[in-house]
Amino acid sequence: MLQSIVGCPLPSATVTVAPDAPNVVAPGSQLTIVVPTRNEHDNVRPVYDALCRALRGVDWEVIFVDDESKDGTPEAVCRLANSDRRVRCIRRIGRRGLASACIEGILASSAPYVAVMDADLQHDEQLLPPMLKTLITEPHVDAVVGSRYVEHGSTGTWSRQRAFLSHLATLVAQSVLKVPLTDPMSGFFMVRRETFEGSVRRLSSMGFKILLDFLASSTRPLQIKEIPYHFRERHSGESKLDALIGWEYLMLLADKIVGHFIPIRFLVFSLVGGLGLTVHLAVLWFCLNAMLLPFAFSQATATGIAIIGNFTLNNWLTYHDCRLTGWRFVHGLFSFALICGIGAVANVGIATLLFTQQHSLWWIAGIAGAAMSAVWNFAVSSTFTWRVQAGSR
Repeated sequence: MLQSIVGCPLPSATVTVAPDAPNVVAPGSQLTIVVPTRNEHDNVRPVYDALCRALRGVDWEVIFVDDESKDGTPEAVCRLANSDRRVRCIRRIGRRGLASACIEGILASSAPYVAVMDADLQHDEQLLPPMLKTLITEPHVDAVVGSRYVEHGSTGTWSRQRAFLSHLATLVAQSVLKVPLTDPMSGFFMVRRETFEGSVRRLSSMGFKILLDFLASSTRPLQIKEIPYHFRERHSGESKLDALIGWEYLMLLADKIVGHFIPIRFLVFSLVGGLGLTVHLAVLWFCLNAMLLPFAFSQATATGIAIIGNFTLNNWLTYHDCRLTGWRFVHGLFSFALICGIGAVANVGIATLLFTQQHSLWWIAGIAGAAMSAVWNFAVSSTFTWRVQAGSR
């Protein structure tokens, strides 16, 4: 995985330094606003202008964390950064995900208070000063959350379907993860740095719901204060919500429930493998009985289709946050097939050894071989095909 690139290129200019100019030491920012972006070029300047208006008198900075935008978003941020040192840019190459982007942005700052908000101006930046005041004047409060569901808050012009899905996800989070908030799905909040640091090593870094991840990862009950806001229309660009958002939410819930015992990626990887075995047997039966093809050719065909299917599903489900596209998809498919081929050899070797040398029952030998192959395929493909960072689940 390529490392994050922090900062922006400096404009070409001649720099003149006075020989006796004093070294001026300025304190760090009091507040950092982390704004994850992906194809938000037309929103960068309006977000910056809105923060400038809302945060007069506050020592603040904004960190845009960009996930390989193709529309010039990082260049727009860099132009601002070259004229205002309060603006910073983190460019992530080869991976994506709002939650992980927010985590990297927070860790890249040193401010005692950190806020997270979207780049589309749907969150009300005028709430940032009262959020900050609450954390400063009420030391028992760990975080302040902008809520759409407390009194005087609203979801704006949402469709009935979107409102229903949001309420359903909220109810699931409240009941399954015991999160005592009216709006645990909110993406607009401010937190004390020490509170975030206390949970950061247990974060799942999955999906879009960083607040829910943060609350569910805390080792102690957090004191949260909710303040109402009206969810606004997107200023420009297209929504990033798609059909896989619900899947990522389910993965986050599953990770919080069983992730302490087994990595959720491995669990999904194994489920995809089980589905691949079903596909393999179905194709093998069809080739042998319907097409009347030789067994060797039928087996090779079934194996190839199963590998392609497994790779495609894993690319979109198991590794959605770092999925491969274009030529990287093709390269990843070949590496995945090679890895699975080696895993198959290990499967047969372990099973044969247990059955012939250790006199194990056939089904025990078979399960042991399959388990060995599954662990190998998962571990090696995570590292070399999808290049998941160490520690990521």
